[in-house]
Amino acid sequence: MNNTFSLKTVAAIATLVAATAITTTASANPFDFLNKSSQQPTQATAYADPNQDTTDVRADLRRQVVNYPTNEAPGTVIVDTPHNYLYFVMGGGKAMRYGIGVGREGFTWSGVKTVERKAEWPDWTPPPEMIQRQPYLPRFVAGGPTNPLGARAMYLSGSVYRIHGTNAPSTIGGRVSSGCIRMVNDDVTDLYNRVHVGSKVIVLPMTSERRAGSPNGIY
Repeated sequence: MNNTFSLKTVAAIATLVAATAITTTASANPFDFLNKSSQQPTQATAYADPNQDTTDVRADLRRQVVNYPTNEAPGTVIVDTPHNYLYFVMGGGKAMRYGIGVGREGFTWSGVKTVERKAEWPDWTPPPEMIQRQPYLPRFVAGGPTNPLGARAMYLSGSVYRIHGTNAPSTIGGRVSSGCIRMVNDDVTDLYNRVHVGSKVIVLPMTSERRAGSPNGIY
């Protein structure tokens, strides 16, 4: 009886150890996905961040087609700084509207630019003036889900500013940047696929007035 019990016990323990070994091997590094942040994805292997939660973004800041009468040509990007909207003019009185994060107090700006270049999963090298203000910043961050520039970036001519993604979607709708215009990754990818190098970008000042007859009375 004791011998039988002992053999059964040993067999059960052996089975449990084997199962544990298999499970451990399968999840030897449960944080493997973080290693991707140090790699530069190519177009063939570019990844969206599956962990980015945009459910907290206000409904009006989610991507949607809206009525938008304007004299600007289709393909123009208009940044409505005071209301945290970016419009991509589609023509026919319509525009694609996105929610954005804009510059914090003292860092907003306005003007007319063009898209100078575009990049997928861009690296981030903070400019010297930003390093001077925030010396704790890293000097270089490789492209990937942990990069502050997010999935895509559109660089604006004659400036250090970009329209780019973010790894902090909760900041959309806020005034939080050093002058760049940030979007959730899904939205910046959508916009990236619509605009071209040379596209006109109009950034409105923080004092812009609401335009009568437009959706929600805005712009």
